[in-house]
Amino acid sequence: MFRPRQALVPLLVLVLSACAGIETRSDYDPGSVERLNGYRTYAWEPVPQTQSSPIYNPIVEARVRAAVDKQLQAQGYQEVSQNPDFRIGWHGAIDQKLDVQTVDHYYGYAWDPWYSPFYLTPSVPETRIREYQEGTLILDFIDAASKKLVWRGTAQAELKQSASVHKRQERLEEAVRDILKDFPPKPKK
Repeated sequence: MFRPRQALVPLLVLVLSACAGIETRSDYDPGSVERLNGYRTYAWEPVPQTQSSPIYNPIVEARVRAAVDKQLQAQGYQEVSQNPDFRIGWHGAIDQKLDVQTVDHYYGYAWDPWYSPFYLTPSVPETRIREYQEGTLILDFIDAASKKLVWRGTAQAELKQSASVHKRQERLEEAVRDILKDFPPKPKK
């Protein structure tokens, strides 16, 4: 016998996991807020050659730079080859994660009086385990004069292996936009 409520729970779990967004955060040196607000030009730090190739390769580097350049230039910043106000370094990581969810089809009740008052079969919780990859992008802004880290933005999101190149670039641009939405930080009053 088909029970619509039992079919709804797995569907809801799939929909909610598909809607997982991009988690972003930033941190900065409070003493550097005035300097950060005065920045207008930037340059890129070279990527260390000792990094792993799945993330640190010319294709990914070009995508990250294009997304950051697009966002910063939309905010009025200009990339220069000499004497920048700040330098940008980026880091990436891919981690294997597990999502474990236990669902009780009757939300703790052995029977559901609204669905069937005579249905007294005990409910057995169902546990689902899903393995996925989570990507992390870190953007570091380094003061060019002092060579000190003054701002860091981070984004983390589930990676969709089946996504097209276009969809991956859109997701990367969304992550960069979310990271940089509060850059430069506003001075505390």
